[in-house]
Amino acid sequence: MIVRIMGEGQWTLADSHFAELNKLDDELLAEMEGGDDDGFHRTLGALLDAVRRFGEPLPDDALEPSELILPAPDASLEEVREMLSDGGLIPG
Repeated sequence: MIVRIMGEGQWTLADSHFAELNKLDDELLAEMEGGDDDGFHRTLGALLDAVRRFGEPLPDDALEPSELILPAPDASLEEVREMLSDGGLIPG
């Protein structure tokens, strides 16, 4: 799967990491619903770090269709809320 972090670039990520990303996404959604701004930023950072850690960055000049688009690390709770589907940032 190809994942884009807004403002940073794209990573190729094996589907085997989807479960861990989805767990972090569930935590992020709960923190957003509870208005926990500190928890939200901590979990968003962990989600983005997981993509960077498990993924292989694509070259800067590559532009592939992204299956998943994640917010920038400095995104606000409100900005991310606008990006959410009913199931969070990660479908499923």
